[in-house]
Amino acid sequence: MPERSDFSVFDRKEVIDFIFYPRKDWRPPPPGAADHSITVAPGVSLSARFYAAGPGSPSILFFHGNGEVASDYDDIAPLYNSLGINLFVADYRGYGLSGGQPSFSAMLSDAHPIFQHFLGVVQSGGFMGRLFLMGRSLGTASAVELAFHYQGQVEGLIVDSGFASPARMLRHLGFPVASSSLEGVESAGRVRLRSLRLPVLIIHGEGDTLIPAAEASRLYQEVGSENKRLLIIPGAGHNDVMVVGMEQYFSAIKEFVFPR
Repeated sequence: MPERSDFSVFDRKEVIDFIFYPRKDWRPPPPGAADHSITVAPGVSLSARFYAAGPGSPSILFFHGNGEVASDYDDIAPLYNSLGINLFVADYRGYGLSGGQPSFSAMLSDAHPIFQHFLGVVQSGGFMGRLFLMGRSLGTASAVELAFHYQGQVEGLIVDSGFASPARMLRHLGFPVASSSLEGVESAGRVRLRSLRLPVLIIHGEGDTLIPAAEASRLYQEVGSENKRLLIIPGAGHNDVMVVGMEQYFSAIKEFVFPR
């Protein structure tokens, strides 16, 4: 397994406070969904929710945006389920029912036990379909982390409103970042993206002002896979890309997960 890169430069308090917006919101799972608790460190467990479509269906491990929680997907998961896709949504530290405090390094390291738990859930539950990773916005970092380490165990990576570089993401958001202090992180990030050989689908809003569509184009260029697609949704911003381009959005996901 490849070595894990050091992203602790993003763990300064002012960066954490800028990136993360933890919410303790939670509501009981709807019919057909089940909650999970994932131990990621001594005394720290993360909440997650599994929305099952069926045992023969493919499954997506999903990492949400920085202001969302897993239960927010109670109204969205049925759209995946209607396509015949199981959706497993994981929270970060401090989000939903999760313990601990969020940090960038913890988010990436926690992705690994989350992935192992996800594998256990689908295998023990008889969900024998193909496996995919998906990250939205901040969740891109966790999804790429797992794609880099486990691309032989999953069939593809989907990125929604994501970024090629966490440092550039901070700059786009207006946070002052010294380029010299991030050279190692930038280089490691490029190596990761270029090493990806699994299929990749990138979806982005044309009018995204938080993470500009140019970042999606750069991500597309830096990904090493030859099987990749970039879908720009006209008229969509950062937080409404799925709603504005719903037909295109889910058609692209369906074609990606169920290739002809």
